[in-house]
Amino acid sequence: MFRDRRASLEAALGEPISVTGLAGPLRIFQRVRGHRHSIDDAVTAWYALRHCPHAKRYLDLGAGVGTVAMIVLWGLGEHAQMTCVEAQHSSLQLLTANLECNGLLDRATAIHGDLRELALPAEFDLVTASPPYFPAHAGTLPRDAQKAYARFELRGHLGDYALTAKRHLRQGGALVYCFPFQQKQRGVDLVTEQGFHVAFCRDVIPTRDSRPLFSVFAARLHGEGATRP
Repeated sequence: MFRDRRASLEAALGEPISVTGLAGPLRIFQRVRGHRHSIDDAVTAWYALRHCPHAKRYLDLGAGVGTVAMIVLWGLGEHAQMTCVEAQHSSLQLLTANLECNGLLDRATAIHGDLRELALPAEFDLVTASPPYFPAHAGTLPRDAQKAYARFELRGHLGDYALTAKRHLRQGGALVYCFPFQQKQRGVDLVTEQGFHVAFCRDVIPTRDSRPLFSVFAARLHGEGATRP
């Protein structure tokens, strides 16, 4: 299935597509010259499963090609249902193909749209986000649109993700996200400004001799659960 679908994706997108392992039995399509999944996604998914392991309804914001969403859905098990939203058409094509070829379409819904405009009637136990890390003025934008939107805040920042999560979380639900360690305080402030408190946080050091690279956070709305630094 992956081989045949890769050929159709390459024809549709006009560029080479790779098939790579993700977690457990999961494999994904990615653009060879596009934005690639990284350890940020894997750790965010792990942290979500650690802090909300029994979620039945799950929402992923800015899903990209589905890396965080699919790991979490696989980890939650067959009882869980997942909804994800992605604005970029090329990423949505790959996301849809990834869900289909991994046999997840019966438990997953992909929405094409801007997460800032999302207004679903459902409430979710868990919301995840792997947002862009840098303001648009913080560096030179990549020419490739997928890379640019993945790295720079061209379609909202972490606070916008938190605001959308706030609209969709059920009482007691959790928002789990990642953000660069050098902007750790900003990663807390943008979320707390929307009515959340950070209940748990872990800094990620990629190698023994490295400094922290990014942090993962589990946040809840004020008044829900004990606050921890």
